[in-house]
Amino acid sequence: MESYDVIVIGAGPSGMTSALYASRANLSVLMIDRGIYGGQMNNTAEIENYPGFKSILGPDLAKNMYEGSINFGAKYGYGTVESIEDNGATKVVHTDNGDYEAKAVIIGTGSQYKKLGAPGEDEYGGRGVSYCAVCDGAFFKNKEVVVVGGGDSAIQEALYLAQLVSKVTIVHRRDQLRAQKVLQDQAFANDKINFVWNTNVTEITGDGAKVTGVKTVNNQTNATGEIPASGVFIYVGNLPITDAFTDLKITDDKGWIKTNDRMETSMPGVFAIGDVRAKELRQVVTAVGDGGIAGQNAFHYIQNM
Repeated sequence: MESYDVIVIGAGPSGMTSALYASRANLSVLMIDRGIYGGQMNNTAEIENYPGFKSILGPDLAKNMYEGSINFGAKYGYGTVESIEDNGATKVVHTDNGDYEAKAVIIGTGSQYKKLGAPGEDEYGGRGVSYCAVCDGAFFKNKEVVVVGGGDSAIQEALYLAQLVSKVTIVHRRDQLRAQKVLQDQAFANDKINFVWNTNVTEITGDGAKVTGVKTVNNQTNATGEIPASGVFIYVGNLPITDAFTDLKITDDKGWIKTNDRMETSMPGVFAIGDVRAKELRQVVTAVGDGGIAGQNAFHYIQNM
């Protein structure tokens, strides 16, 4: 079994930053991820609120961060983590690709898109229903699409889609957006984007092969309606990726991992960072901050063992 000082689970912005800080402190570090490094940055067209860049493509920022994360010797490996075994002074990380031992573990598994739960969502997944405009937007060039949601992700993706499609209809359950004001201003000024307020999507309709639109209900008046569309992009929140850690008793009742300001969980030697944490703001810049704190405190933890 391979042994390291620190194992970082997840190679998003928080995980890559913690690997940088820990390896720069001369610790042996392994980053494990079930996919390509970068996490959700790879699904983001443009990032405009990361210091040092007026605007940068998500995949480009991911590549830059990855190159920095391995610059001091951290290793990167593929695998899905299935559980963590606590042996006191060491932890054993069990994956579908083998087991690894470490003195400290940093969890940065992030979150995943929450499903709408409407009829037709699963049936038309990959056939008009999407959770990533950057991934699938090109399939809907010059067509009409619906975006469900009103937060940062929904508005960012609507703005991206507006460059490709003929019309974007944003369906939001409230009477105002939750996105940052700069994004709201851009969306309101875009002639291709229109809004349907106080409305829930009750069904995603199709012809058996592909999406044809959505059925809606106004949650104030109960009036029903239909919106024709070739694609439906859903951004109604995120769920933590923490199933592998439920036995550790470090999550809250919604599955988010609880930490203190040192990124320490209730289990000594186990830290949590980024979007997987129970916190208010989930952005690249806050994920990076979490990663730096955890990487440094993992070093102190090991020094004090």
